[in-house]
Amino acid sequence: MRVAVIGAGYVGLVQAVGLAHLGNKVTLAERDPARVAEIRAGRSPIFEPGLPELLSATLADGSLVVTDSNHAAVKDAQIVFLALPTPQGDDGEADVSAIYSVADELAAVLPQDCLVVTKSTVPVGTNLEVGIRTRRPVASNPEFLREGSAVTDFMKPDRIVIGTEDRRNVDQLIELYRSIDAPILVTDLTSAEVIKYAANGYLAARVTYANAMANVCEAVGADVRDVLLGIGYDHRIGFSFMRPGPGFGGSCFPKDTRALVRLAADAGYDFSLMSGVIATNEEQFARTVAKVRDAAGGKLAGARVAVWGLAFKAGTDDVRESPAVRVIDQLMEAGADVVAFDPQASVPGIPEGGDAMSTIKGADVLLIATEWPEFQRYDLRAVATQMRGSAIVDARNLLDPIAVRAVGLSYIGVGR
Repeated sequence: MRVAVIGAGYVGLVQAVGLAHLGNKVTLAERDPARVAEIRAGRSPIFEPGLPELLSATLADGSLVVTDSNHAAVKDAQIVFLALPTPQGDDGEADVSAIYSVADELAAVLPQDCLVVTKSTVPVGTNLEVGIRTRRPVASNPEFLREGSAVTDFMKPDRIVIGTEDRRNVDQLIELYRSIDAPILVTDLTSAEVIKYAANGYLAARVTYANAMANVCEAVGADVRDVLLGIGYDHRIGFSFMRPGPGFGGSCFPKDTRALVRLAADAGYDFSLMSGVIATNEEQFARTVAKVRDAAGGKLAGARVAVWGLAFKAGTDDVRESPAVRVIDQLMEAGADVVAFDPQASVPGIPEGGDAMSTIKGADVLLIATEWPEFQRYDLRAVATQMRGSAIVDARNLLDPIAVRAVGLSYIGVGR
């Protein structure tokens, strides 16, 4: 099929490369000239395992073309995907102005029979409005990509959701994804829009529940690893998204949970459960800061804190709403001297060391804020020698407490 993808952000780039890999003729449109040049050169602007190889291959065989013109991208397209940012507004609602702007721009040049499909996470009613503005058939096809495994999630998804009011649109999208072996859920536009928010809201609630149970375990002297292991074997619960940490973050969970609360409020329902999830997550950041303060002797002013990790999770360079960054900001506001290291990510305004070991030199406290596996491979005796203090706050439960204590360091984990 001839496909256009508008927007070369995280979702759009993976969608375009994935569809091209499946044998479609894909044109990817992006307004940022620097990003266009980078992608055309075969370099992925985001860190995502497997993506650079697929990008180079699809560019080389001509199945993927990159342009800086939305008009050129949609000229002969049978399906046009809108993969545009929907940042959170001040009122908690998703800002869909970019989607509407592009819909207005393309209305006069879209092929008459092309299908317009929204990939972005959008509030209820957005797809109907896109249809009105473009005067074309529309469908909702929300993405469920996990950063760090997006290519695998595209090729082997848990499900494909198609929301539309016209059966012909369903047939077209089923044909597009025919080589992917996954359940296909066909529903109406509104339900498809809500499914993405519902999924992220539920997963955020699971993360928050694990964090809350870790706090209970700390209070009563239990080990949260064993507690979550004990409940995870229940097939009704499972182990997914049940690892305690400094709080959830990333590009989806924070904004989607708030948007879900706003969506419900607009419809007259007080979604207090999700509001509680958001509030509890905010408290988790503060608890992590408090652990570092205690480890530094009761005050942060003047304390040197080394932080391993900036990305919101391992396997990505994404720092949007990163718990590590949230905690670092609070540490710096309290007067701590912070230096950080991350294998892939960086953040303007946060001092960084050249590598993990140089970062901890002279540190009073080491905070592990992102669960990069390589942080487990450092010699703990060398860590103890480099540090001025003797405390490790492991906000990801990455290290073995026994091994840490064996070299004379104190260990503060989450729920352990």
